[in-house]
Amino acid sequence: MTDSLHPTQAYDAAFASGRADVIDAGGQTIPFDVHHWNGLPDIVDRSLFIEPCDGPTIDVGCGPGRLVAELAGRGIQSLGIDVSSEAVRQARGRGAYALCQDVFTRVPGEGEWAYALLADGNVGIGGDPVRLLSRVRDVLSESGRTIAEVAGHGVGLIAEQRRLRVDAQESIEFAWAVVGLDAIADVAKAAGLRVDQIRTVGARHAVTLIR
Repeated sequence: MTDSLHPTQAYDAAFASGRADVIDAGGQTIPFDVHHWNGLPDIVDRSLFIEPCDGPTIDVGCGPGRLVAELAGRGIQSLGIDVSSEAVRQARGRGAYALCQDVFTRVPGEGEWAYALLADGNVGIGGDPVRLLSRVRDVLSESGRTIAEVAGHGVGLIAEQRRLRVDAQESIEFAWAVVGLDAIADVAKAAGLRVDQIRTVGARHAVTLIR
């Protein structure tokens, strides 16, 4: 095996090749669903993340931009941010406004966004969901809403080190978290938020969080 990749390099390679897997702390392999993220929004995406957004929306960890491009196409002011330059390139190619940056740096429209999306498990970014949700709260307006995809009941809160494998290369470890429906209320409270709504479509769950 060649030298390990920095996580952002691995994300770039994954989005470019369309093939990757995540390796969790226990050594289990989890598909990195590039094929889905590279496609058009499906009926679940639309129901959970697109249709609720009727005002300015920031998509945190937008990937190739399937959600933010759809919002832009509907006339919604929207911005996607991602640490992967390749993902941002693809999002822009879809007609989305997207920037290559970390959510923990100041973003355009700070404090004015009506909605923030944390789809596809992105509530796990950085491995500390309380810190992430606190940061997203500051990006939103006082009445802003966070729509976060979470895992099912019984998962609890998992914070661990993961690696991304693309072809024959693996990234160095990076922090990630998984939050279940049974843990999100406590996580939200610690971030100064509360659960306003829970929606389940198919096997996917999204919670709406408010101040």
